[in-house]
Amino acid sequence: MDGDRGFWAHETACIDDPGTIGEGTRIWHFSHIAKGATVGPRCSIGQNVYIAPGGVVGAGVKIQNNVSVYDGITLEDSVFCGPSVVFTNVFNPRSHISRKHEYRPTLVRHGTTIGANATLLCGITIGRFAFIGAGAVVTRDVPDFALITGNPGRHQGWMCRCGVKLKAPVRAGRKRVRCQTCGTEYRGHGGGLAEVERP
Repeated sequence: MDGDRGFWAHETACIDDPGTIGEGTRIWHFSHIAKGATVGPRCSIGQNVYIAPGGVVGAGVKIQNNVSVYDGITLEDSVFCGPSVVFTNVFNPRSHISRKHEYRPTLVRHGTTIGANATLLCGITIGRFAFIGAGAVVTRDVPDFALITGNPGRHQGWMCRCGVKLKAPVRAGRKRVRCQTCGTEYRGHGGGLAEVERP
């Protein structure tokens, strides 16, 4: 850890305000944590990562190399961002028009995985434990536990919280589906999935 600060940062990292970084977080080469950004405890921030003023990173988040978390982007706890994931915060940018007051917030919910080189357009919510495949372009809200791949991103199935694709489809007439790897059980709920609480 870095002295009394409670986190570690490589000597090439630029930390504008150490007070906004949680204990146990590790920040690697050439990353910049701007004043006004928030980074929770136990995070891993890879090389060449930028977290802007207003960017929020929860606890236990892993951000791989070459990712920018802009103002209006919130990553809840335990999110994984693969290398070169792209977030946006302006829907219709023009170089000659300032749209700093038109940022559209993006929320990535607890436990989500975003694969390498995926792009998320602004103003959307990615549900809990969703799984965004590498290179996907996500243009709309994503339900909890959904698997999204392709350009444009399309719903290809459901993922367990353990990261394994659920083999049985969830449809009308099938009340529940169980993960064959970890045994977690799910039920259809409002067009998506909900985890069945264990007794």
